[in-house]
Amino acid sequence: MSSTSDSSPESILHASSIPAIRPPRWRPGLATQLGVVGFVALAILVIATSSVTDRAISKVGFFLFNFIAAMWLLGWFVFRSSYSGWLRLAAAVLFGLSLIVGAICYPIVSWSGTLVPTFRWRWSPPADHLLAGSGELTSARRTIDLSTETDEDFPQFLGPNRNGILEDVDLARDWEAQKPRQLWRQKIGAGWAAFSAVNGYAVTLEQRGDEELVTCYEIATGKLLWSQAEQTRHESVLGGIGPRSTPTIHRGKVYALGATGRLRCLDGATGAVVWKKDLYAEYGTSQAQDEQVVAWGRSSSPLIVDNLVIVPAGGPPGGKFVSLVAYDGETGNKVWEAGETQVSYASPTIATIGEVPMILALNESNLTAHEPKTGRILWTHSWPGDSTAAANTSQPQVLDGDRILLTKGYAVGAALIEVQRAAGGSWEIVERWASTRVLKTKFTNVAVIDECAYGLSDGILECVDLTNGRSLWKKGRYEHGQLLAVDDLLLVISEDGDLAMVEASPRAQRELGRMHAIEGRTWNNLCLYGKLLLVRNGEEAACYELP
Repeated sequence: MSSTSDSSPESILHASSIPAIRPPRWRPGLATQLGVVGFVALAILVIATSSVTDRAISKVGFFLFNFIAAMWLLGWFVFRSSYSGWLRLAAAVLFGLSLIVGAICYPIVSWSGTLVPTFRWRWSPPADHLLAGSGELTSARRTIDLSTETDEDFPQFLGPNRNGILEDVDLARDWEAQKPRQLWRQKIGAGWAAFSAVNGYAVTLEQRGDEELVTCYEIATGKLLWSQAEQTRHESVLGGIGPRSTPTIHRGKVYALGATGRLRCLDGATGAVVWKKDLYAEYGTSQAQDEQVVAWGRSSSPLIVDNLVIVPAGGPPGGKFVSLVAYDGETGNKVWEAGETQVSYASPTIATIGEVPMILALNESNLTAHEPKTGRILWTHSWPGDSTAAANTSQPQVLDGDRILLTKGYAVGAALIEVQRAAGGSWEIVERWASTRVLKTKFTNVAVIDECAYGLSDGILECVDLTNGRSLWKKGRYEHGQLLAVDDLLLVISEDGDLAMVEASPRAQRELGRMHAIEGRTWNNLCLYGKLLLVRNGEEAACYELP
């Protein structure tokens, strides 16, 4: 009897050698789907938790995880799907070429405060190069009086008291009924310096091509009156182009510290150099070395105490570091040096604590208090940081009751300390509260009004009760802009150049007016001279008459 099937060993061996037919793969399998969904879920998670971390890092994580999800899906299509070989090859080649061509033709030239990149056509020059040579006016053509002081002066970084607060200035609260009037608006060199203003004149620092200039303008017209140039340039992808500190005007002289450590004392009437210092040369470092440890350039604004000009000094990678140096304001002779901590991006300030005058210096990793005449350190408080990463940038705010408010971005938050003096004369620091959830000022500063601190916390305006460190409200996305308190109002300039007037109230965030002031990324502080508001960034400057 014959069988219908051949079950001989030869036939079985032949059948087993026939490869199994794989079913076509027109859709991703379960493993691919789970991978894509998993990475998208991680992207959503990092954004959802950004309120307790750092929005910039969360945004990087969001794009990174979504990119991995997309690459996972592309990898399945190219290597595992059943689509034609030519189609899969074309997808891989097109994707690779788009990345290469994009990187070559449109490199990243800068990043926002939340790490959103800006691209530029590779062969187009930076905006500041287009202004190169337009600031060559090197001496004033008429008498400019920076010696006469007025009640409206804004002579230094963050105003007369270096705290971002102006009092006894009565601004209208309704911009619909009375709109701010633009007096002028014009191009300006690159940099994050602000204006300082005295007696109708304003000075700032700006980069035009390969020259870093101190410039003096007439406030009412925007006319350039004099400029003084140094052949130096600072530029970094994360930090941008140009100088980032604000000049100080004192007794007719202008003191300015550039991004590459050039400290200048200029005659305010003509812009002529009285004296100048090269901090890199004095402290044994170079621009290349300094940018390894102070990655985003020197940002501290000179402090004048009596007749001393005080700035952070620094030092080469690995030390020796000098935290502060004081020069005689008239001669430029060195008077004292103090501290052994690398510099940060904050500016020294003067305070009276326990009835003792002292200079506060927020350094790379601590806060130190110095005797003004000698620089001797009175006390030190740890405030960790890294001037190449999680940098200390925000100013310490001195409050009544010998208290100091410290704020910082990078998921650090804020702390309120009290400085006490013992009977024997020693100093003790007591931490009253600390919170990682409030006042995460990345490179902005807070203003304190009636036991409430107002600041841009990771780009969102926030009001915090200083008695306990609790947030009273948090609303209004201005990103990493700046603010200035004027009586019971806040003038807030957003990172995109929008100017807003906000009521400084612990009850709620109430925006009273808004207008678009200038074009471009705006990290520069505001300057209010009487009722004339000076705004600028690395592209434009403007003056508005506020009602």
